[in-house]
Amino acid sequence: MRIRVGFEMIYDFPQATPLIAVVGTHFTRASDVIVPDHLTTEPSVPVSAYRDGFGNWCSRLVAPAGRMRLSANGILRDSGLPDVVAPSASQHPVEDLPPDTIVYLLGSRYCETDRLSDIAWKLFEKAAPGWPRVQAICDFVHHHIAFGYEHARATKTAWEAFNEAKGVCRDYAHLAVAFCRCMNIPARYCTGYLGDIGIPPPHAPGDFAGWFEVYLDSRWYTFDARNNTPRIGRVLIAQGRDAADVPITQTFGPNTLVSFKVWTDELV
Repeated sequence: MRIRVGFEMIYDFPQATPLIAVVGTHFTRASDVIVPDHLTTEPSVPVSAYRDGFGNWCSRLVAPAGRMRLSANGILRDSGLPDVVAPSASQHPVEDLPPDTIVYLLGSRYCETDRLSDIAWKLFEKAAPGWPRVQAICDFVHHHIAFGYEHARATKTAWEAFNEAKGVCRDYAHLAVAFCRCMNIPARYCTGYLGDIGIPPPHAPGDFAGWFEVYLDSRWYTFDARNNTPRIGRVLIAQGRDAADVPITQTFGPNTLVSFKVWTDELV
């Protein structure tokens, strides 16, 4: 299977403004790239790149005053298989976890483990450790939160999503991540492309998606509390503790997002 992925974002800047974009396909998919999804700017400006502390590929630029278009358009190979399901995957005791997973047990900007710990243990203590417990968390979050773009809020945390019981995909992911960490399961937030491949119409408008990964049986597994079913054609862009680590764009000055389009389509 081949998948075309890309986006177009148009901004208005009242003044020259530094910007960081995290929009490229994750390095773990490098061998799948047929046409690279390089970041393109109009007007053209110098773009420098670096890897952040989580290994994500970040692009730096200074947007001039006025209108600017950021875009990318790439093609990747994909297995066409749904997300891996491993019901027997076991949970590691905290003392046996690799050091690089420990950061994903801690509370973070959007995942307040201190506020949610008692709730998590009351809800999931009786679920079998490992995969069944993570699935129980996904089942709860999937049914607890009502999805709606009108419920999106850049400052909404897992605690707020739990109490408001409404949100978008990042809110599902944040609450599930927080619950997993409360239950001593390393969990990290993921952002990327997720289209409607294998899903019957009507199809939703293209968008970036948020999901999460957990560390079980010495590897990371993908979970998606928003959709709560294995999906085909998931394309990772970035990973971090929560959405604060992996914003698609981080601007250092006032601006207006004029237009936003995302596509992720199977090619025949």
